[in-house]
Amino acid sequence: MAHAEGQVTVQRPVKDVFAFVLEGTNNPRWRSGVLDIERVKGSPSGVGAAYTQGMKGPGGRISADYEIVELTANAFIKFQVTAGPARPTGSYTFQAKGESTTVTFVLDFQPKGLARLMNGMIENQMRAEIAALSKLKECLERT
Repeated sequence: MAHAEGQVTVQRPVKDVFAFVLEGTNNPRWRSGVLDIERVKGSPSGVGAAYTQGMKGPGGRISADYEIVELTANAFIKFQVTAGPARPTGSYTFQAKGESTTVTFVLDFQPKGLARLMNGMIENQMRAEIAALSKLKECLERT
């Protein structure tokens, strides 16, 4: 199983950080690998929210659509990637510390079949996604 995890503290209240991360259309502002994203029409804004997302891949754009599968307001978001060559699960945990928020981002992927051949590349991409937490901090603290 491929696993990546990271943490960052953002100098913003938990409700602001949570709302920003939950709204997937904010992803290009802090995740450099996201080429395009939009919420699927008719999907809700919480659990069940579905996004079509294009990511930079080795051969150009790859689909990386996802859906929010679990949610606790201002505390936890879990998502499942539903399209693309790798379909990891991920979660964000938010912990308020006064007027700042610690965000923990976790990605897990269980490769099956031919995906096992791409495990190293997938792990590298997962680590790059976790590293984007520093950009999340920068983005939220400058607004």
